[in-house]
Amino acid sequence: MPLRLLHLEDNARDAEMIAALLLEAEIHFDVSRVDSKESFVMALEKHEFGLILCDYNLPSFDGNTALGIARRKYPDTPFIFVSGTIGEDRAIEALKSGATDYVLKDRLVRLVPAVRRALQEVEERKARLQLEEQLIRAQRMESIGVLASGIAHDLNNVLGPIMLGIEVIRRNAQDPRSLRMLETMAVSAKRGAAILKQVLGIARGGKGDKRLLQPRYIIDEVVNLIRQTFPRSIKVISDIQRDVPAIEADPTQLHQVLLNICINARDAMAEYGELKIALEKTEIDESLSHLYGRGRRGEYVVLSVTDTGTGIPPEIIEQIFDPFFTTKESGKGTGLGLSTVSSIVRGHDGFVTVDSETGKGTTFRVYFPAAKQEMLEKSVESKTEMRQGNGELILVVDDEVSIREITREMLETQGYSAVTASDGAEAIAIYLRGKDAIKAVVMDLVMPILSGPDTIKTLRRINPNLTIIAVSGMTFEGETDVVPEGDIRVMLRKPYSSELLLQAIAEALGKTTE
Repeated sequence: MPLRLLHLEDNARDAEMIAALLLEAEIHFDVSRVDSKESFVMALEKHEFGLILCDYNLPSFDGNTALGIARRKYPDTPFIFVSGTIGEDRAIEALKSGATDYVLKDRLVRLVPAVRRALQEVEERKARLQLEEQLIRAQRMESIGVLASGIAHDLNNVLGPIMLGIEVIRRNAQDPRSLRMLETMAVSAKRGAAILKQVLGIARGGKGDKRLLQPRYIIDEVVNLIRQTFPRSIKVISDIQRDVPAIEADPTQLHQVLLNICINARDAMAEYGELKIALEKTEIDESLSHLYGRGRRGEYVVLSVTDTGTGIPPEIIEQIFDPFFTTKESGKGTGLGLSTVSSIVRGHDGFVTVDSETGKGTTFRVYFPAAKQEMLEKSVESKTEMRQGNGELILVVDDEVSIREITREMLETQGYSAVTASDGAEAIAIYLRGKDAIKAVVMDLVMPILSGPDTIKTLRRINPNLTIIAVSGMTFEGETDVVPEGDIRVMLRKPYSSELLLQAIAEALGKTTE
């Protein structure tokens, strides 16, 4: 793109000579030449220039005044004096006032190096500012991650006893109405846990609890949701191929990806439009892999969302996945939606492409690698039947009394014995008294007095073969770093179901069968 140049010069011959020097040096530019204060100010109001060249002495205008006007309007635009009468003292004063450089007209051999140096400094400054902005964004994302983890820890401790308690009560409930109410409560608690996982999706960089799933079921759920909540004037169409293979994904995060893209499509269409959600399979070969610049060769599942909205301007399409970038008004968008989409998809070894035309609409295509045959076989082989307990004593360590009591109740109803401790110090004391009887420990990682990791290390010194199941309401990143590898058998994230905990205990104690 040519450099936009503003040249304040009253001598047409000098202006032509300077332009010829720049062209000879292959500096491509579009020049606007002015020779008065009025035309200079008008040019600055009309355009933003990449470079300003200025004579020092003009019949009704002077270079210092021009410099002051330019600096107030565009403080970062390079400003070079090109004059035959500036003199060394006035040149030094001009540099102190904000001029980038000065070149004498009888030494124009310095002009091209001065221009190139000034333009290079601009590029370096832009690059430095971009790095600073990226650092600020990274710090903001880190702060959000810390906040999200802390909130998740507290709320997961609230949801955990509810989910476990519902399942304990449901086993003894007989009344159909009570069973329906318990089912409603269970669905609500699980939805609350899913919302927390969505919040943590930002903090955890797109990682999640992946399992084999058919994406069409997630699409059906989202389509039903948006048909109920989007304006009736937006027509929702789904086009789902039925032979699409399974993918390995976190269902909550996949739900989040699709919903975020659909919400952006809704906002782009205002009141009327058509939203089409499609699912198909495709094969990416070597040439397509190079074309996209992402992904590996093989079979992919492609989720596409097409809207008939306003489209994305070409000048910002590269920025739409940046954290906190948004074109929405203050209070109507944080700029995290598409950033979260990109983060989640990368965490699933996939990628996103965007095609958009201003005034006609946009299509997002999300590519997920299809599950390989060995994954499918492993999934089938991993289905095991749990055995109930046979009186084995389990030590439950958690600082939340509700979690301790409901976990103990649940274990005892499933044939286990249980003893509880409210912190690490109490857990160590209990284990020392009953180490021959205690078969496994369920240990919260975040506790007062003596933390979970420190308690685990102490228990390991007492009995290197002790079976330990670690649980936490926070993200695991950072927690596993302080727990030596091999010191824990299983890691569970709160809130977990009773089935998940029972399965973990059964596997740890070797109580599963084919």
